[in-house]
Amino acid sequence: MAAPGEEEATAAAAAAAAGCLVQYVVLRGDLSRPPLSWPLGAVVAQGCHAALAAAHAHGQHPATRTYLELGGAMRTVVLEAPDEGALRALAETLEQHKVEHRLWMEQPENVATCLALRPYPKDQVHRYLKKLKLLK
Repeated sequence: MAAPGEEEATAAAAAAAAGCLVQYVVLRGDLSRPPLSWPLGAVVAQGCHAALAAAHAHGQHPATRTYLELGGAMRTVVLEAPDEGALRALAETLEQHKVEHRLWMEQPENVATCLALRPYPKDQVHRYLKKLKLLK
């Protein structure tokens, strides 16, 4: 019998070896367009905040540890949610399906700007994200 977490660690290592561990980051597309028109740097910062928050919150998960150990071979996919409502709806769906993620809230405005999943094998989470487009 495997020790607690050993099977998950083995699965994470196998996923990394197969090149399919990915961290998905979902940014609001409307942030950079009028009327909001946030500067590019501010939008990028939101994605960085969410990705780091997700990695920190789930840092002990074997898939997260494996992903971070990949260094320059880490795979991140940045997707676009049309607006805050769509981002919050996605967060709700992920919660319902127990997909670990972090919703980043910009303060002091308390506005949802981005969410990031902890690293997952693509086939475990793609179904929740397949309707979203790559961020442009």
